[in-house]
Parts: sequence; structure tokens; C-alpha cells
Amino acid sequence: MEKELIISRQDDGVQIALLEDKRLAELHKEQPGGQYAVGDIYFGRVKKIMQGLNAAFIDLGSDKEGFMHYLDLGRSYLSVAKYLKLAMNGDKGARTLANFKVEPMLEKVGNFDDVLKVGQPILVQVTKEPISTKGPKVTGDISLAGHYLVLEPFSNKISISQKIRGNEERNRLKRLVQSIKPQNFGVIVRTVAEGRSVAELDADLRHLLDCWERMTDQLKKVSAPAKVHAELDTTTAVIRDVLTDDFSSIYVDDAKLYEEVRGAIKRMQPGTEEIVKHYKMDTPIFEQFGVQRDIRRAFGRIVTIRSGVYLYIEHTEAMHVIDVNSGNHMKAGTGQEDTALQVNIESGIEIARQLRLRDMGGIVIIDFIDMEKAENRKKLFDVMTEEMKRDKARHTILPLSKFGLMQITRQRVRPAMEFDVQEKCPMCDGTGHIKQSIVIVDEIEASLRHLATAQGEKSLVLTTHPYIAAYITRGWIHSLRHRWMKQYRVRLAVHESEQMGLLEFKFSHTNGDEIQM
Repeated sequence: MEKELIISRQDDGVQIALLEDKRLAELHKEQPGGQYAVGDIYFGRVKKIMQGLNAAFIDLGSDKEGFMHYLDLGRSYLSVAKYLKLAMNGDKGARTLANFKVEPMLEKVGNFDDVLKVGQPILVQVTKEPISTKGPKVTGDISLAGHYLVLEPFSNKISISQKIRGNEERNRLKRLVQSIKPQNFGVIVRTVAEGRSVAELDADLRHLLDCWERMTDQLKKVSAPAKVHAELDTTTAVIRDVLTDDFSSIYVDDAKLYEEVRGAIKRMQPGTEEIVKHYKMDTPIFEQFGVQRDIRRAFGRIVTIRSGVYLYIEHTEAMHVIDVNSGNHMKAGTGQEDTALQVNIESGIEIARQLRLRDMGGIVIIDFIDMEKAENRKKLFDVMTEEMKRDKARHTILPLSKFGLMQITRQRVRPAMEFDVQEKCPMCDGTGHIKQSIVIVDEIEASLRHLATAQGEKSLVLTTHPYIAAYITRGWIHSLRHRWMKQYRVRLAVHESEQMGLLEFKFSHTNGDEIQM
């Protein structure tokens, strides 16, 4: 599969489009001045403890407080709390953890107020961005993500991505990481690390350790609440998470951003920075690569599939609901059951794409067309499972219920991506109301009066919508046109044009030159 990344700097931020085989698969938007991002680490304070929920609200220095359940404290919380005290006091041992004594694991069953008190400082990391009226969700489990590795302080465990299948490769990676990782730091090996050399893994690990040391230095300088580690900007984070060897090109339409992206690629995968290209054509980059067209087709309440099938997609506070409709599906089938299976499979492929594209998280309910045969329901479930393998977000798919409904839960860490693909009505400017015909006629008469009396025009041509033209010329000798000619002493020809809007008109000379009002 050919992959391309299209990056565009726009007035309202940076937009990043991931294309798979020339088709839009993911869309990310980086807004300047965004307050919270998944991965940000905060030096906060406990604001309020909710005993009934066994949870707490954490002051992060903003109007929206972070929410943390007791189970989100993390098993290593006692070590994190001890580290925080050392870092605040400027203890150099906190930078490397070489001589740090890891504390016992926190019990899974316990009460929040037995561990933390109101006003107590705490180190937390954002795991879910604010959604609607809810503030960010935070955890006491601190980790730093790189391109190949994820660093987990206060642990010595090495974990290998389950998507790396071969036992020989898994063992090789485990040996390499064991040889380079420092004491009291655990490591998760990401899927893209498969086949990488020890030098590449070590460079990524050194970068993460530098981030850890910079955060430690911050803790002795700032007062809670404060951000002590910022996750990468969206552009670099997307590159870090999606960049694989099958990328053919990355196009960037801004010179400064081009240099930043090239530098990030050079650090992550040295020698591959040549795939980054500076786009300099006059045509907007999203139009050139068909991204704008795909956005208009893919976003909105109704999504049409080429075969005539279409989806209704509704978003609510609690869930997303998708209804599958056969529309004017034209493919021949051997019967109703076979047609339903074809429609459902086509819809399932598009729905898997829509979940990634819109970044829809939480609960998703899909109303497929009913199928009687169990083997057909199984085929549809297998198609959805296979298509969703491309999705990096954690998800669970349940088989079709007896009502023909499929339930999907998908990791929800930020609000779903939405674009307004509707245009304002040129007649009513989006209000749903237009001016009365008589008001338009008054405007035409006012313009005519100005041209005849103030500018001394003697012969004019009025071009307007056929409906308005008929209203003006109706009755001939008693028409508005005849009355205006007599009143303003001007010759007036009225032409109709179906290309004119109902509320549009223009005056021109008899030779066709339009008069600018």
C-alpha cells in the first residue's frame, strides 16, 4: 500500500492528511494555542476528592480541572511521589534514577483519600483531551513516547508490540533493548521498531532520556500547577506515530514547516528525509492531491458510496449512530439476502474508514441491513475486523445482534473531527428567509432612479431573474417598467437570465457594458 502525507499550513492551524493509495484515510488538525494534548505532563495539585466516585479533580492551572480515578493513579504511584519530592529539592539522582529505590506497587483496591490529600502536589499525564463540558482525563502513570520506543520510568519491564509476530525478532529486540536501557526504566518496543538496528533504537532511547531529564530540571524551578513536559506538536506527533517504510512522499506547502518536518524525519529515520518535498505550486495543496474533494464527500450527515449505497451518521454526546441504506444499489445479486450482504460489506469498509477519518471514539452503533443467514453475518463481522486492523486506536468489535446492530467501542482521546461541508444559501445567507419580491423591486427602482437622475443615463438594460423580470413587465402599459420609463424619462429594456439568482440584478448600457453600482 502506497502512503503519502500531505501537510498544509492554513490560517486556523496546520492540517495533516494521510493518503492510502491516493485516498484520504486520516485527517489531523493542529490548532495554535491548544491547551491540552494527549501526552502532556503537568505538575498539578489535588483540588477536590470525590469519595463517592473514589476519584479526584486535579488543578492543572486552567479553568478545566483534570479528572483522575483511583485506578488511574498507577501501580507505580508511590515511586512517582517519591521521585517528585527529590526532583523538587533538586536531587541529581532524580535525573537518571540510577540509584533510585523503587517503592512497592500501589494496591489495586484502595481509597483515594488514603493516598492523597487536598492541596498535595502530584505529577500527572493527560490521557484524554477535554470533550464537550468535560475536562481532560489524567493518569499518574508517566510515560514518554518516541518513534521506536516508549519509555516507562520506575519499571524494568521490556514489552514488545503484539503486532511483531516472529519469536526470533521479538527475542532479538528484547536483547537489544536490555543491553541499552538504564536501570529503573521500562521500555515498550513499538511495531515500527521491527528490523531496526541497535544504533537506531539507542538514538531514540537517548532522545527520550533527554526529555526526562529536562522535565526533572523543570520540576525544581516551577510551582504547581504548571506544565512540565509538552507533547510534540500535532504535526511531529502524527509523523512519529504513522511513519513507516512504505511512505513514498511527504508534501509540505510551508517553507518553515518543511524544514521542521525534514529535521524530525532525519532524527527519527536518518537517511529517509529525502521523501519530504516542499510543495510550491499555485494550486492549493489539498486541491492538488484531491484532499479537499475527499473532505467534501466524506464529512457530513450523509456519506454516499459509489455503488449508490449511503450512510446516515449522527453524533450524540454519548455515542455515534450509523444507519446503512441500500439507496439505488445497482449490483446484481441472486436475491435479497445476497444483495444485503453486498451492501453491508461495502458499507462496513467505508465505516471503518470513517471511524479513522473522523476519529470517532466511544460507543459506535451501526444499523446494518438485516440478514437471515448466520454465515453472512459472520462474513460481515470478519470484514469489519480485517478493515479495522489498520486503525491504531484501541477498539473492540462485537458480532451482529439479532436486531442487525453491530457495536464498536473505540478509544476516545479527543473530540471527533468534524467539518462543515455545507455552504450558505446565496439567497438567504443561511437564515432560511429571503427578501420579499416587492423589496427587491424597490431596490431595482432605487438604483434606476440614481442612474437616471444623478448620472443622467437615458437608455438602460436591466437583467434579472425570470420571476422578477415577469413581475416588472407584467401588464405592459400598466407595468412597472412602463411607469418607471415615464417617471424617470429613461428607455428601459428588461432581460431575463436563468443564471441570475432570485435576488440578483444588474444594469448595463445598450452596448452590453455593465454599470457598477
